[in-house]
Amino acid sequence: MPPKSAFAGFRFPPEVIVVAVRWYLRFNLSYRDVEELLVERGVEFDHVTVYRWVQRFTPLLADAARFSRHSPGDRWFADETYVKVNGVWRYVYRAVDQHGQVIDVLVSARRDAGAARRFFRRALSALKVTPSEVVTDAAVYPGVLDELVPSAWHHVEQYANNPIEADHSQLKHRLRPMRGLRTDKTAQVIIAGHAFMQNLRRGHYELAADAPPVTRVSVAFAALALAI
Repeated sequence: MPPKSAFAGFRFPPEVIVVAVRWYLRFNLSYRDVEELLVERGVEFDHVTVYRWVQRFTPLLADAARFSRHSPGDRWFADETYVKVNGVWRYVYRAVDQHGQVIDVLVSARRDAGAARRFFRRALSALKVTPSEVVTDAAVYPGVLDELVPSAWHHVEQYANNPIEADHSQLKHRLRPMRGLRTDKTAQVIIAGHAFMQNLRRGHYELAADAPPVTRVSVAFAALALAI
């Protein structure tokens, strides 16, 4: 028997669900904005449904794409920013390589060596790539990096970390229209989905490699819908 589709049991066709998820991740829209846009096109449901679709299908789409992802570069820029989750500040660990590919993201209640260790373990395990250089600007990282990637040169310098600082602003810009993140789990899904969308748009996947940049995301999501 063929594997069961992830869309089995849903009332709406996969094309509608994938478009809703893609619009939410790609544009500065709220769940209510996506609802309104689709209602105008004759597809009626409420914004809570959009929220559920985003939470359900974003990880599946990103996971289906992982085999076509380009290997990241060997120079990583790591840093943390912060967001509010249910009214409480949370730290978001992020890293990019020298080509602008987002390495990984992690939402954490703490900003300490334990959180930094979890972040780098996730990234190293998922990507199977060891950087030769890691640039940071925080004192918490040296011990963690000496433990996990002892061969890498750890460069601690405030202004050398501008690439990740600039990339944080892309995330903050996307989060601004939202009505708040509810839980750490949902925040992780959305922030990781944003990173996936950034990487896809920047051409860090083989998906839709021949498509014009303006249609790259829509073509890639259509292909991924068939894979899940």
